[in-house]
Amino acid sequence: MHYYKLLGRSKSHDSDNSDSENTVNNNNNNNNNIPAEFLCQAIFAGDSFYDVEAAYGRFEGVVRTATGYYGGTMRKPSYKDVSEGNTGHTEAVKITCDKRFVSYKSLCDFFWDTHDPTNKNSLNFGLSTHLRSAIFCSTEEERKQAQQLKIRRQMKLNRRILTKLSFLISNCEFFVAENQHQKYYLQNHYRLCESLSLRSTEQFVESYIACKLNGVLALDGELILEKLPQLTRTCLLPKQCKSTCDEIIQDLKTTSAHGSTIS
Repeated sequence: MHYYKLLGRSKSHDSDNSDSENTVNNNNNNNNNIPAEFLCQAIFAGDSFYDVEAAYGRFEGVVRTATGYYGGTMRKPSYKDVSEGNTGHTEAVKITCDKRFVSYKSLCDFFWDTHDPTNKNSLNFGLSTHLRSAIFCSTEEERKQAQQLKIRRQMKLNRRILTKLSFLISNCEFFVAENQHQKYYLQNHYRLCESLSLRSTEQFVESYIACKLNGVLALDGELILEKLPQLTRTCLLPKQCKSTCDEIIQDLKTTSAHGSTIS
């Protein structure tokens, strides 16, 4: 993957009236001015963190997502450290949502749809793999809710779900992954990243628009054609970002039309 290179700060960015600063402000103000008392967080792990992050980006009420590493012993591990399987970390996703619209139960219920929780690789939890299926609960009540949903989904699938339910460890920190691992599907569209003036890993993590765009762009072409126009209508997008989205939509329509003609 040729991931998006972080933008450097230009002189115009320091101007009070610069377009780039206004773009960043618009980018971060979409559903990001929610009072802290209405925000809650949860940590999930489901194989590779790219698809889990994208899936929750499409979940209504989720306002921010971050890929990262949880549960290991090394401080500030790199992706290389974690993927070698010697640090004890799990590739995980931290989700921030508005609890007025999202319950922990609904987040857990959706979790089973983000990956294959019956994958036998999950049996290696805590041993040799960083790609695990896990729900990290902060309270006993959360663990009970997750367990009940796990049993219900297991009965529906008629297969054993291997997801590990663990409590968050008080002295264990969630380490945010490097920039190239944030918003994986959005970063395949570098012009969109440029239009949002995302200048740091923190801005990739904090951006509501980046969260939602990444979720939509992870879908296949037909679904992008359905969901991306909806997103451009419902989100306050910077002008350049909306224009780039319109170009992506038009390119997909052209590709789809050519495919239909060929077939």
